[in-house]
Amino acid sequence: MIYKSLAVFCGSRPGANPLFVQHAKELGALLATNNISLIYGGGSKGLMGAVADAVMENGGKVIGVIPELLIQWEAQHLGLTELHVVADMHVRKKMMYDLCDAAVILPGGYGTLDEVFEMLTWNTLQIHSKKIIILNSAGFYDHLIRHIEKLNTEEFLYESWRERITVIDEPSAIFINAGQDISRSQL
Repeated sequence: MIYKSLAVFCGSRPGANPLFVQHAKELGALLATNNISLIYGGGSKGLMGAVADAVMENGGKVIGVIPELLIQWEAQHLGLTELHVVADMHVRKKMMYDLCDAAVILPGGYGTLDEVFEMLTWNTLQIHSKKIIILNSAGFYDHLIRHIEKLNTEEFLYESWRERITVIDEPSAIFINAGQDISRSQL
């Protein structure tokens, strides 16, 4: 599939492993180079800021969606192509889902997990059918992937999670293997 816009869900902190920021910057540069708009949470800190800055540094388009509550917390990014300030987190997530063709999940905390599981739930309920790509930088999501597989094995999912999620280890894999599941078989 050829993407025109990708939502990126990730931490507003950089995380402990320098690879997280490196991958965020690589992804941002690739989005710009491939003329794919970034849809993201509108912050200037952490991985959010790194991916947005990389897109802009490479001449790409960045659309931020930030709730009023988080303008200070996530340090609203001031140099974006577009910025939507919305009432709350629910409106933010819905707008981001509506604006994107697919979503890429980078390392992050509670908010990132909330976003990925809401997208998965909405996929299952057929509210939308957007691809979810987990960038498993340095194995960050290994435990989560194993848990999702456990949900499947214990028959709590309506379909194989691999129908909904692609797991990759490098940002470039989004463009090299678009639409293919290239997840790590040892998980």
